[in-house]
Amino acid sequence: MFALPRAARKAFASITAGVAALTLAACEPVSMSGGSTGPSINTSAPVPVALLVPRGSGSSGDDVLAQSLENAARLAANDLDGVQIDLRVYNTAGNAATAQSIASKAIDDGAKIILGPVYGESANAVGIVAAQRGVNVLAFSNNPTVAGGNVFILGPTFQNTANRLARYAKDQGKQNIVVVASTNLAGQLGQQAIQSAAQTAGVNVASSVTYEFSQQGVMSAVPRVKSAVDQGADAIFLTADTSGALPLFSQLLPEQGVSPAATQFIGLTRWDIPPQTLELPGVQGGWFAMPDPNLSQQFSSRYAAAYGGQPHPIGSLAYDGIAAIGALVKQGRGDALTGQALTQSAGFQGVGGVFRLLGNGTNERGLAVATVRDGQVVVIDAAPRAFGGFGF
Repeated sequence: MFALPRAARKAFASITAGVAALTLAACEPVSMSGGSTGPSINTSAPVPVALLVPRGSGSSGDDVLAQSLENAARLAANDLDGVQIDLRVYNTAGNAATAQSIASKAIDDGAKIILGPVYGESANAVGIVAAQRGVNVLAFSNNPTVAGGNVFILGPTFQNTANRLARYAKDQGKQNIVVVASTNLAGQLGQQAIQSAAQTAGVNVASSVTYEFSQQGVMSAVPRVKSAVDQGADAIFLTADTSGALPLFSQLLPEQGVSPAATQFIGLTRWDIPPQTLELPGVQGGWFAMPDPNLSQQFSSRYAAAYGGQPHPIGSLAYDGIAAIGALVKQGRGDALTGQALTQSAGFQGVGGVFRLLGNGTNERGLAVATVRDGQVVVIDAAPRAFGGFGF
């Protein structure tokens, strides 16, 4: 067994931080009968929309996120042409019980759709009370275990990312991949997404290496990954993120003879967040997926001009939610906020490109494939601009 390098020990110190949002809940989604379920609205009048944000939890991080979501939602509402949104902001304190009570009040106040909350457990709780009132929920979670029925998640999903990268890997001639995943909930969900995507794309999963979510777990996984590569795997698909095991894998795998120059490294998470990740030697030449960077930068610039700072990394989801609601209301249909309307196949234009909500409550987003060259992000396959085009 090799010794754990000092730099790797330091990088691994915050390994539990990156999956908190995913591990908050693994609840059953709520059902509402019929895909057309939802309230009828008057599209010529301002549409009441409840925005649920985690302000008041006592966490400064939640307060920053709450403000960013509110700012982005108001920016989107101001951008709508011919549609008026009556945006009503409610604080959930980042708590599921509070979120459920607040959601009930919001519907009593006249909300026709709920935008938020952030955390999976809260989204599930809100979905229950909203289903009883025939109201749909566009949550900011990326946890597919809370999606379904009247709950649609706006956060980028593992499945969508895995699908994009598996198709690209196939197009680039990659035939045998090693899936490397932790045994916690995030790792399990990521592993399932990659395996499903590989099967659909026609790529063989040569081996799946799982590891306990700990330093020792990662150390024990490295020799098994190397063994799979030695037996003919031509790509390694990692579920780890920067706040978890990615820095450790990116250092230890090359040190043990698994060169990213010879074996393609692929990441299920964003390797450009935070920017320091781009400095890791092991991610150079690796592939990951991201929203259209030009469109994302345009949003960041507009947000900064309006509010004097950069948006939270998931703040843009509030903009996407309002943009989708506005596009549907603009059609002039009284059933604009029903499940059937929300899942229109054409989708919507969001901050990072095209996206659409799926009948199972998850989403599909147009993503670019990027690589890291000399510490810089380089797009190597552009994001599609519409559904039905390349990559979908």
